[in-house]
Order: sequence, then C-alpha cells, then structure tokens
Amino acid sequence: MKTVTLKSGNEQGFFQRGKTLARLADAGKPIPEERTVSFEDPSELLRLLTASRLDVFRSVKNEPGSITVVAERLHRDRSAVKRDVDQLAQVGLVTIETKILPGHGLMKEVRAAASRFRLEAMVM
Repeated sequence: MKTVTLKSGNEQGFFQRGKTLARLADAGKPIPEERTVSFEDPSELLRLLTASRLDVFRSVKNEPGSITVVAERLHRDRSAVKRDVDQLAQVGLVTIETKILPGHGLMKEVRAAASRFRLEAMVM
C-alpha cells in the first residue's frame, strides 16, 4: 500500500469516496493504492495519536522490528509499546507480521503499513 490517510469526516464523505472508487472500477481504471480511516469526531483521532504512539510509529517507519526491539529503542516498557502497537495496527498504520527465526522460533515484526501517511483534520 502506498498511502494511508487519517482524517476527520462524516458519513457523507465516506459514501462519496465509495462512489468515486466505484466509478473508477466501472471505467476500468486503476484504483489507487490507499486506505482512508475516518473519525467522525476529531477528538477520537487525537486520542489515537498520542505522543508515545507517534514515537512508536516513527520508530517502526524508520526501522521495522519486534515489539521488544522497539521498546528497547524507545526506552519504554514492552507491554506499553505492545498496547500502542495494537492501537496503531487496529487503524492500519502499522502491520504485524510473524517471521520465522532460523533455530529460534518465531518473531512478530512491526512495520509501517504504507510508504506515505497523510493526516487531515477539519474542525467545524
């Protein structure tokens, strides 16, 4: 995926985006590789994007790694980083992939879900 957009929006905007994508599909045109996550209330978006979660996000965007590695990088408790990663994964900002470590079992690697991220907020 190329772009993830987090924005405040309403039901009307959701259906408008759907119609636009349907028109592209009907015309046989390529559908952009992007994901849009809308929050009806801008305060919900702000609750998601705490300073500590943004630190976690920046860390895995710069260099993917396990939750333990990210926690060590940020000098934070592993369980707190795990909670932040779970929240970021729930909205699609990061992905968690299970990787095989030869001779050592499995590791869950956290990485950014897209190469570009856009944040839009409109308060009315």
